[in-house]
Amino acid sequence: MPTGAEIALGHPLPPIQLAGDSGGHLDGASWNSNSLSKKLHILMYVDPDEAQVNAHVEDALAEQGFDRKKVGSVAVINMAATWKPNLVIEMILKKKQEKYPHTLYLRDLRGEMVSKWELMDHSYHVLLVGRQGEALFSAGGALSKEQVGELISIINQRLVTP
Repeated sequence: MPTGAEIALGHPLPPIQLAGDSGGHLDGASWNSNSLSKKLHILMYVDPDEAQVNAHVEDALAEQGFDRKKVGSVAVINMAATWKPNLVIEMILKKKQEKYPHTLYLRDLRGEMVSKWELMDHSYHVLLVGRQGEALFSAGGALSKEQVGELISIINQRLVTP
């Protein structure tokens, strides 16, 4: 199973489009990974069964209060990794979207990001994407305190250097 080590840090991620049967926005609109540009993006790739694994990461990032004009938040739900019915997950996601309007919620119905970006399947993967679509940080599973510190440090470094 990939651990994220296969992602070449500092290099652009291959383009992915989530549309139609492969997923996309909660309202059914398509999404393209090329939209991850012009600012940093923290992308959480989550198996719904593992949603609480990195709650401490979410809390630590929220505490930083990053400028939303410079740092975006994207939650991609790996719908292929769960036994839970899509309808139930979509209802939960719509409520989360209302509660966290500045986070972009997406559905990956076929595990596209597992196969194309080698993100961890049946897990919770944290990815930091730079202004040119390059991977700056990648870790799957429950992140350690050190990994959370590294993620925050990279974000802070990138905010002061274009």
